[in-house]
Amino acid sequence: MNSLNPTVPGYLDLHSAGELERRAEEAVRRLSDCTICAQVCKVNRLDGELGVCRTGRLALVSSYGQHYGEEAVLVGMGGSGTIFFANCNLACVFCQNYDISAYGAGRETSSRRLADMMSSLQAQGCHNINLVSPSHVVPQILEALVLAADDGLELPIVYNTGGYDALPTLKLLEGVVDIYMPDFKFADNGAGERLTGARGYATVARAAIKEMHRQVGDLITDESGIALRGMILRHLVMPGHLDDTRKIMEFVSHEISPDTYVNVMGQYHPTHLAATCPKINRRLKRSEHHEAIAIAHKAGLHRFG
Repeated sequence: MNSLNPTVPGYLDLHSAGELERRAEEAVRRLSDCTICAQVCKVNRLDGELGVCRTGRLALVSSYGQHYGEEAVLVGMGGSGTIFFANCNLACVFCQNYDISAYGAGRETSSRRLADMMSSLQAQGCHNINLVSPSHVVPQILEALVLAADDGLELPIVYNTGGYDALPTLKLLEGVVDIYMPDFKFADNGAGERLTGARGYATVARAAIKEMHRQVGDLITDESGIALRGMILRHLVMPGHLDDTRKIMEFVSHEISPDTYVNVMGQYHPTHLAATCPKINRRLKRSEHHEAIAIAHKAGLHRFG
């Protein structure tokens, strides 16, 4: 987003200068030895090889539409224009959307079709384009965004991620993404790897979140309270993992910003393969959620969604 005018998405300036197209081309080239996300599979997705994300040359889209279940700063009156990508680059045993993320419920979608989805969401009155689980399909998103900008797209871009993002890819997104929305669940690499299937989960997430915040800063809203630019951090509170909550909230407050907009989420329930992990094979207690919020306050955070 343009730092001089936070109501104008930055990708429009990049597009007019030809930089958006250049970045899209560079991102697509990286698919030949894929290092797009932090899994660093190094498969040739251009030639049909599949890595952890099980996604080749084309993105798989599960659904898209106006969504009213997101944070209030994203939803407003018109809803958040969500595009749900299938085959997440994480393999969380407790995945709340496992039919999409684990079992690939979606259709291969061309960049032209993806751009048309973005334009349709704008025409429906959405406040933003909310890209859900985008980490493994950044090249496809950038290709589509070039076409959508040609067609008149001018909504902020929300990067709604599990947080397992590669720094070189995030660098390609600087000035493209207006609102970063990472989820940071575990402060410990051991628990993170065991429960998300991602090596060095916590280390990667910390570095990625620092880079996201460097790019966009703390959340800025318009006069109606709708997000324009900045970072929203989500934390799904897990049963028996309040020590992770404490460490994450202290990290956010002390190493990112005490003005970070945080959503301490209490909706966890066991699903997918959670039964294989006794510690998380139960619903989150209301008292645990209340304690998690208190932990966030104690860490010095004060902006909550």
